[in-house]
Amino acid sequence: MDFAFRMAEERIKQADRNGEFKDLPGKGKPLDLSEINAVPEDLRMGYTIMKNANMIPEEMQIKKDIVKLEDLLQFCEDPEEKASLRKEINEKQLRFQTLMDKRKMKQSGAFRQYRGKINRKIGL
Repeated sequence: MDFAFRMAEERIKQADRNGEFKDLPGKGKPLDLSEINAVPEDLRMGYTIMKNANMIPEEMQIKKDIVKLEDLLQFCEDPEEKASLRKEINEKQLRFQTLMDKRKMKQSGAFRQYRGKINRKIGL
């Protein structure tokens, strides 16, 4: 064991002895790992941090924005506003595709599964 690991272990044990873990939310309940297992392993820590901060990944926010813009476009009657909405949708779709290509998740089955869960949660 290295020094940092031993120090961390000692601090955890000391906090436990001091009773700092008594009233933690979810204490005694099993962890729900079903969602995190669908995320590629190298992205799990980042996604967990974002989830705990009530944030969603940029690509999911863009998809959510696209759905909203498409709904607006469907009920829009002004031709100029329709053109503006179409342009904004195209820009967001391009940004989304760029992100997906950059992160090389396009072919990832695990990401598609996770994306489906996110879409259901945010109502897409």
